[in-house]
Amino acid sequence: RQMCIRDRFSPDGKWLAYRSTARNGTDTDIWLRDMATGQARPVVTAGGSWSARDFSPDGKTLLVMKGVSAAESYPGKVDLATGALTMFPVEGGKAAFGDFAYGPDGKSAYYVSDEPVDGKPQEFQTLRHHDAATGKVTVLSGAIPWDVSGFSLSEDRRHLAYATNEDGISRLRVLALPSHREIALPALPVGVFGSGVFSPDGHRLALSINSATSPSDVYVIDLRDARLARWTQSEVGGLDASKFVAPTLIRYPTFDRVNGKPRTIPAFYYRPANVPAGRKLPVVINIHGGPEAQSLPTFNPTAQFMANELGVAMLVPNVRGSSGYGKTYLSLDNAEKREDSVKDIGALLDWIAKQPELDSSRVGVVGGSYGGYMVLASLVHYSDRIRAGIDVVGISHFGTFLKNTESYRRDLRRVEYGDERDPKMAEIFERISPLNNADRIRAKLFVAQGKNDPRVPWTEAEQIVKAVRANGQPVWYLLFNDEGHGFRKKSNNDYFGAASVLFWQENLLDEKKCTASPGLRDAQPGRWR
Repeated sequence: RQMCIRDRFSPDGKWLAYRSTARNGTDTDIWLRDMATGQARPVVTAGGSWSARDFSPDGKTLLVMKGVSAAESYPGKVDLATGALTMFPVEGGKAAFGDFAYGPDGKSAYYVSDEPVDGKPQEFQTLRHHDAATGKVTVLSGAIPWDVSGFSLSEDRRHLAYATNEDGISRLRVLALPSHREIALPALPVGVFGSGVFSPDGHRLALSINSATSPSDVYVIDLRDARLARWTQSEVGGLDASKFVAPTLIRYPTFDRVNGKPRTIPAFYYRPANVPAGRKLPVVINIHGGPEAQSLPTFNPTAQFMANELGVAMLVPNVRGSSGYGKTYLSLDNAEKREDSVKDIGALLDWIAKQPELDSSRVGVVGGSYGGYMVLASLVHYSDRIRAGIDVVGISHFGTFLKNTESYRRDLRRVEYGDERDPKMAEIFERISPLNNADRIRAKLFVAQGKNDPRVPWTEAEQIVKAVRANGQPVWYLLFNDEGHGFRKKSNNDYFGAASVLFWQENLLDEKKCTASPGLRDAQPGRWR
């Protein structure tokens, strides 16, 4: 999604700025490493979570950012000789900031923010230019009602490329500097853009483009004649890429209203091709984590396998609290409003029931991390309408999660979920957490977890498995002793993938019990519990 690789090397290559918790294991400081000697020293130790953004052209100062949440961050600069940290004023006192870089003169700056403009609140994060000489701020993408996901500057600072996230699809624009004139570009494939990097001479721009039917490939734009060249052709393991399914973007009504009309929730709908007339498709709802993440129509091998091999439709919603749809939408699930996002899944179940091609009696849910919480919460509220769910490294109780997560993340998560030290918030956690409502989970459940997870401790999985089993409900439980927050080793990922397919076959597709089930359990002693 990010247009820019944040170049943390100084212009002369002598210094590398990076972030680390080495000082106290909790705060994310900014460190400076001398590339010749290997010596490193902290340059920002103000507490909290900091990141380095851009060196000045003379290498004497560094633009930095303190992040608090998806909706709150604070920009500043540090004098690398003295260590003096100067924070910049934030219009309105609180705002979100994205990329941040020096302009051609080394004094002005380009940045992404949703700060108020002329006193008016802004829904989206726009590209802006701050003129150091006059103090004037110019909004460069104000006419675009979407977030700017990132930008990249050429080495000579004569061009700036930026991408907007328009309902999950990337759109590229390139500006000539300092005039800010938009230059002509060739037509690009529809997809999601990754890193944008200019050639050393500034005449070409390379970027990766990922789509629902194609993994990431590198494309290069020649800015002098608006010519596009594709440099790579990603392989897909010998599969016929023409059979891959592209999702459609749907919007379904949910429980509340905006300006007198039902609020709608966006979702990407992967529908198997060539479905026989009259056949109803089973459905899996795939819920992202974050919670302030956003599901995008990128290449999803699981969705392709479900559609092409199992004949299962997949719906990938961006429920309230997702990024990419404005500041208001992002905040709709905060703290005491947490279960409103779960109601959005209930509304999606309503939508499924109205689709003639979908089988509302065979619906499953899957999600990881916060998405794992959403799976558990959905089963608590809708076990009568959801047949099975897969919870991957998910949160089962916000109070125990905040108590046991690594200390460097705790304050950041409290901003989003609420502070468990507040008695009112603690009471809400007790009321809504799936662990305390395990008796309401009557659907089939599969829980998968890494024993070394620093984000969502393995105890979150252990306690929900015990609670659901205590009510007489069977639970598949897969614990990897050599994994953390997700499964990175190929053997483990393959094993989890095979187990997931088996789970869907047995509990969603009504297929005959597979004799491989005991074999899977015996293949990796100690994993199944």
